Formats: sequence, structure tokens, C-alpha cells
Amino acid sequence: MKPPVNILGISAYYHDSAAALVRDGRIVAAAQEERFSRKKHDPGFPRDAICYCLSEAGISLTDIDHVVFYDKPLVKFERLLETYLAFAPRGLKSFIIAMPIWLKEKLYLKSTLKQEFAELGSCGKKDLPQILFTEHHQSHAASAFFPSPFDDAAVLCLDGVGEWATGSAWRAEGRDLAPLWEIDFPHSLGLLYSAFTYYCGFRVNSGEYKLMGLAPYGEPKYRDLIIDKLMDLKPDGSFRLDMEFFEYCTGLTMTNARFDALFGGPPRQPESTITQREMDMAASVQSVTEEIVLRLANTLHGQCGSENLCLAGGVALNCVANGRLLREGPFRNIWIQPAAGDAGGAIGAALIAWHQYLENERVADPADAMQGSYLGPAFGASEIRRALNEFGAVFETREEDSLVDRVAALMEEGKVVGWFQGRMEFGPRALGGRSIIGDARNRDMQKVMNLKIKFRESFRPFAPSVLAERVQDYFELDGQSPYMLVVADVRENLRSSLSGDDLDREGLDRLAVARSEIPAVTHVDNSARIQTVHRETNPRYWKLLKAFEKRTGCGVIVNTSFNVRGEPIVGTPEDAYRCFMRTEMDALVIENCLMLKEEQPEWGETDEWRKSLELD
Repeated sequence: MKPPVNILGISAYYHDSAAALVRDGRIVAAAQEERFSRKKHDPGFPRDAICYCLSEAGISLTDIDHVVFYDKPLVKFERLLETYLAFAPRGLKSFIIAMPIWLKEKLYLKSTLKQEFAELGSCGKKDLPQILFTEHHQSHAASAFFPSPFDDAAVLCLDGVGEWATGSAWRAEGRDLAPLWEIDFPHSLGLLYSAFTYYCGFRVNSGEYKLMGLAPYGEPKYRDLIIDKLMDLKPDGSFRLDMEFFEYCTGLTMTNARFDALFGGPPRQPESTITQREMDMAASVQSVTEEIVLRLANTLHGQCGSENLCLAGGVALNCVANGRLLREGPFRNIWIQPAAGDAGGAIGAALIAWHQYLENERVADPADAMQGSYLGPAFGASEIRRALNEFGAVFETREEDSLVDRVAALMEEGKVVGWFQGRMEFGPRALGGRSIIGDARNRDMQKVMNLKIKFRESFRPFAPSVLAERVQDYFELDGQSPYMLVVADVRENLRSSLSGDDLDREGLDRLAVARSEIPAVTHVDNSARIQTVHRETNPRYWKLLKAFEKRTGCGVIVNTSFNVRGEPIVGTPEDAYRCFMRTEMDALVIENCLMLKEEQPEWGETDEWRKSLELD
């Protein structure tokens, strides 16, 4: 029998470093480095993520046949140089900052990777597996199509920038992935959205989801101004940005004084009061983004003829745009890579090697090949008990049925529960593996979770986890959303009838209004970012929802990621207990161990730890 082929995909050195291991075409493991290093969006060499992947597969580095890096640094360097030359003498300061890093680390990346792997494997460079390089958008496209449930599809990738491409379209069938067209730097939908993220006072590459959450509080008053002044938008969705308003090609900021003048003032200072202007700006760029995505999808549908669409790239995490695409777009079926950003490029790179470099055929998995995105580490009972005992934690151990019933009862009482179960999720969403959960019917739950547990802005919405078989009882969604990547409206019969002062509220004052029978997960525009929970991929989480449904009649709970603002999602039992004790969570479940806050020993730590977290 032939030995298995092990392929290690790597994403690193820009942001969201990750590793993924594919064995004979099957994804065995994948994880982001931030979950181990505890540094959010960690860009470094993913040493710990690689070690985890090897451990999960039960192999050593010498058993790896190919290492595949998710983009081509020489082509990216070419783009960097050409951009600086095109805008010279502007950008000299940025150029001086960037060059030493490139010359030391990124330009000779193959040598850098060999050195890192030699140290990791305690071996000579000649003993290392072959290192391959794919193109950035090719990695995105592969991550979107190859794990999808489709035999054929159109593929659309939209992000900030890879080497040159900022958007690309592909025709995919079997193991073939053929490029159709691309949009090139500096014209970028992802960077346009990031420019408004920066202008509204949020952190680029981290705060874009805040902008999306803020948009429903505003009106798209600047939509026409964006389309008329900032870009030349064509009917087919292609566009060119007017670079006179942007600084990201040459400067250390996203926008400039001309942008400020167009929109009536300087950028909002981070952590300052959010005004109606920021809300309207968010609504406007969100509207433009949705329009461009819809136009591009219509164009691609006409070119490909397939009824299936796969999405990846950072823009594919814009679940509001995805929801509109599903409702109004031309494709019958849409599948979105759950790790749509750069981390997912590690999976795409590995699958390119398997299907295209090694020419192995592909058979689509009808349920998709991401296994619910539960591809990270899990922990055994002895590891968990040892970790909890080191903290002096007080816990009881329960069998599964007893455990889920007790947790359902706690949520019914209004308690907030940390839920740590099974393998960790790959990608930015918590999907019931590393989640904080509560009662969606509780009108105070959003405020409590935001201010006392997540330590974040009050306007941020929370997502519902809903039993997959009952999704249409609560939401206007025809289909499933297992990866929390589609927004749909709460069903009209569940919405509250508003009148008087409640109808007249504006801005963040709208938060005070309970808008439906599940107010904790109903955004101010009556929408929700939905996760459908499936018995096949997360049986214990599904059982918990069934236990809650049996008690309350409600098949929906609140689900947010198990972390505080500025911190990566928890990765270990130690991380989970620490986060539990630092916040006002009421209970913590780690596998079969249940802890109540009032029974725990005094937590002597001060709030100094919060100063170590970079705010997003």
C-alpha cells in the first residue's frame, strides 16, 4: 500500500498566520498562530500551529512531503517597488520603513522558511521537505472551491491585496481551477472598506466587522458621493479608485486631507464618541460594497453558467453582503470558506499542491470538507483536570445529558456561560467550540455581554445559534448557515410592533428597544448573523440547544466568541478559566467539567492585564 501524502500549507508574515495539514486530500488539522501565541492577528512564523498540525496527524516534520506557502513574495515585492516608483517622491518615509523588513525577511522567504523549519524539526536544511509557492488569490480560490460541496462552481475572491490582485474570478470543475479575470492594486474593494474603517476610528485589518455592525444605525447618505467622487464604477462591477483621496499606496495612513475635505472633517479618533456621521459613513460604504459584490456576481454568473458560487478573501466575511447575494444574486447555491481571510490561504495552498501540482482527482463532499470548521486542538479529561487543579478551580464532572440540561437551566435563569467543547474552530467565528452563550430571549443579554464580559462597545450585535431544523421558524433564510457567514432578517411574526418614542429613536438610542421575541440577537434593522447548528458536525452543542428548547420552547441561543476585546479566542483550558475569572461570566463548562463563579477561589489578579491587549 502506498504511504500517505502529507502536505503542510502555511500562511505567514503579513497577518493571521496559520498552518493546515492535508493528508491524501483530506484536511486533518488547521489552526491560527494567534490562538497559541495569544497575540491577535499574529503575523509571525506559525511555529505552534505547525506543531499542533503535526501532532494531530501523529507525524513529524520529516514525514511531510511538501510545504506550500500561500503567496509569492517576489511578485509582491515587485508590486511594492513599482508602486513606490509610480508615486515617487511621495511615500519615502513608508518606503524607508518597509525596505529593511523586506530585505531581511520577506524577499528571501524560501531561505527564511528553511531556517525556521530546520530549527523546528532539529534537522539540516537538506532533510527538509520541498517548499512550493502558490499565488495569493489562487490560494483563496482553492480554499473556496476544493472544500466546497460542489462539483463545479464560479469562484469570486475579494480582499485588500495579494501580490497584485485585489479581486479575482475563477471557473472551477473537478480538480481544475481556471482564472477568468482580476482587479489589480491599487483598486481594491477590501482597501476601500478598510479606508472607511480607519476614517471611522477603528483598526484596519481588525475593525472592519465593527463598521459592518455599525452600518444599520446610520443612513447611506454618502453612497452617491463615494460612487461619484471616489471611484469609477462600471455596470459589470469593475471599478477604479481615484487615488488622490487615498494614502495607502505611499503613506502610513489609509486616507488623506482631500478625503477629509470631501467628507467634512478629520478621521474620528479611536475610542472617542461615535457620532451619527460615523454611522452614516458605515451605512454608505456598506451599501456601496454590497452593490459592487452584486454586480460582480451577476457578471461572473453570465460568464460561467454555473448555478454554484464559492467565495473567499476578507470581503467574503462581510456577512451582510453575503445575505444580499443569497437573496438577490443570480446563483442558486453559495458556499463561503469559513476561514475566508489570509488564514484560510493555508488550506488553499495545501489543496492546490494535492489537486494541481500532484494532479489528484477531486470528489466533492456533499456536506463540504471543512468538518464544521472544527479543525483545531481538543483536550482530554486528564489535561483539563490538571489545568483546573493548578488554578485551584472548584468544579463538578457530569455526564453529557446531565451537563447540557444543567447548562440549559442556567441560561434560562439568565446566566452567561463559557462553553469550551471539542476541537477549536478554524477561522474568526466561534461556532460552539469556544463560545460564550446565553438566552436569546433576555432583553438585557446584549448589554451585559458587551459591557461586563466582552468589554467592548455597546453597539456590537450578537449572533444566534439556532437548531438547523428550525432556522425557518425564526429567520427569513432559505437554507443553512453553519459558519455564521450570512445575515438574514428575523421573521416578521416574531418582531415587536414599535410605536411612539421607540419609532423615533436615532443612533445608539435604538439599542434600548426590544425588537423581537429574541431581542439579544436581533440587530436594530431586524437582522441577525445566523449560525445553524447541525447534529452531524457538533452533536454536543446541538444537544444543548435541544435541551434549551425542551425547557423554554425556544431553539435559539446567543453565541459570541470566547474572549474579551483585543484578545484572540481562547485556545486552552487555562485560557478559558482565566477569561472566565477576569469577566462577569456566571458559569464555565470545559468538556464535562462545570464551574460556577460563586464557588471559585478569589481571583487576585488586578485589571492590569487589560493594558496588554491592543484594542481593535
